[in-house]
Amino acid sequence: MLDYETLRLIWWLLVGVLLIGFAVMDGHDMGVGTLLPFAGRNDLERRVIINTVGPHWDGNQVWFITAGGAVFAAWPLVYATAFSGFYWALLAVLWALFLRPTGFDFRSKIADPRWRSFWDWGLFVGSAVPPLIFGVAFGNLLLGVPFHFDANLVPYYTGTFWQLLNPFALLSGVVSVAMITFHGANYLVHRTEGDIQRRARTAAIVFGALLLVTFAVAGVWVSTGVGGYAIVSGADPSAVSNPLAKEVVAQPGAWFANYGHHPFTLAAPILAIAATLAGLWLVSRNRGLGAFVCSSLAMAGVILTAAVSMFPFVMPSSSSPGSSLTVWDATSSHLTLGIMFWAVVIFMPLIIFYTRWAYGVMAGKVTVDYIRRNERSTY
Repeated sequence: MLDYETLRLIWWLLVGVLLIGFAVMDGHDMGVGTLLPFAGRNDLERRVIINTVGPHWDGNQVWFITAGGAVFAAWPLVYATAFSGFYWALLAVLWALFLRPTGFDFRSKIADPRWRSFWDWGLFVGSAVPPLIFGVAFGNLLLGVPFHFDANLVPYYTGTFWQLLNPFALLSGVVSVAMITFHGANYLVHRTEGDIQRRARTAAIVFGALLLVTFAVAGVWVSTGVGGYAIVSGADPSAVSNPLAKEVVAQPGAWFANYGHHPFTLAAPILAIAATLAGLWLVSRNRGLGAFVCSSLAMAGVILTAAVSMFPFVMPSSSSPGSSLTVWDATSSHLTLGIMFWAVVIFMPLIIFYTRWAYGVMAGKVTVDYIRRNERSTY
């Protein structure tokens, strides 16, 4: 079995891979849902948009479930603390997600414009709210979350729901929404044609530009006003998990320290910016598939930028820095990480292969004529 320190680092990478997979796979159908009321001007056009993601949206939810399960199994202290501190925010995500399966399945059951309009806006809410809240959560992680542990490692959150909605966190939420909407618009350019494709192309340019601007502003804000946290003593990558066994201090510029110590980490923000620019160039020339690949890489770059900036922190504490959770002291046991690692090695390639096969089988343009010919069998 791999040593404990190596497994902890591997699981930091694997959780990141799962979050990126969720952003890429579930993000594009959430981006499509966010654009639904605006890119489709009538019922047939909106059915076209829905059916571009119709065969895959529920399968893409597996990435979200798997990422949550991986956090629970690999980082149980992070899971417990996050669900305590972000309880109402996560409930809001859950309530919004309720509207997705019901919207997809119920919308076309009744040929009433009011009924269908209601579910169109339900799909919009169920698609736009989760990435907004996830972005707000990431913003609060960069700022630090007010929590502490008692001697029995029971977490106590000392903030409020409204404190989560601070200016920097809201900016992070805008970055997240711009990111998934840019991604979804690129997917629509690839899968549609005519007026829908033209509107999607315009949306891709708008939200891609918004992603560039907000990502840059967030970076400047982190460098000048957010600061960060640093471990000054007590961290042992091979010791039994105990977040109270180290000393942590708030330190200006700490989130930028990794870029100075390890210059290769600059690849993450460079990837985010370069891939977004490339995606904008490709989508402006109607090359939707290439733009979709670029927006996937851009999302990976944005998520990795946050991850490498905070490393080794996973969930820093603003009220009790010594309680901060890191890659080295928030994990499950050595045995648990080892068993789960081999499960990932076996099953992850199968999931990727099946996903690639499913998208290949159901590839091609979705058009108004296709919806008319398949009135009874499409969403």
